[in-house]
Amino acid sequence: MTTVVLRSTDLTLRPWEQGDAGVLAALADDEEVRRWTSHRVAGLQDAVRWIATQEAGWESGKRLSFAILMTGRVVGHIVLKQSGGETRGEVGYWTGASARSLGVASRAVELLTTWAFDTRSEVGLSRLELIHNAGNPASCRVAQKAGYTLESVLPPRAPHEAEGHLHARERSTVHLS
Repeated sequence: MTTVVLRSTDLTLRPWEQGDAGVLAALADDEEVRRWTSHRVAGLQDAVRWIATQEAGWESGKRLSFAILMTGRVVGHIVLKQSGGETRGEVGYWTGASARSLGVASRAVELLTTWAFDTRSEVGLSRLELIHNAGNPASCRVAQKAGYTLESVLPPRAPHEAEGHLHARERSTVHLS
């Protein structure tokens, strides 16, 4: 898959690079990231391995992971997961403490969604889903701000022990911020 870089006024989404390992390790060593995600990076070596896994996801086209940069600084992660041949995908994300409550996550989700729905892109999906822990109201707000509708409450599933919320958005949905 072609390398993709997405930009808005103050956000850039670009594939993770090996040079990001130090900042990734620092961002992942955050209680809130560990609390709400299955994302685990324990130190610099683990960050290097994790980034290599993200690079492999780009090669297969099944897991398109982006570092979220705000004014040039890496502040989080967003991913588009796809199943081969399907017209739907799943969005996941997290942000570091410095980017929380600034609207970064919802703007990153909106930027990724717009690209994923663009029929001129290599993806051109028709449906995106966003699943999060039901006990995380901030993720509900992110999904809603990005135009995703709460469709159902999911039973607990590994590795999470709590119910989840399934939000979805269809390509035909027009969202104006």
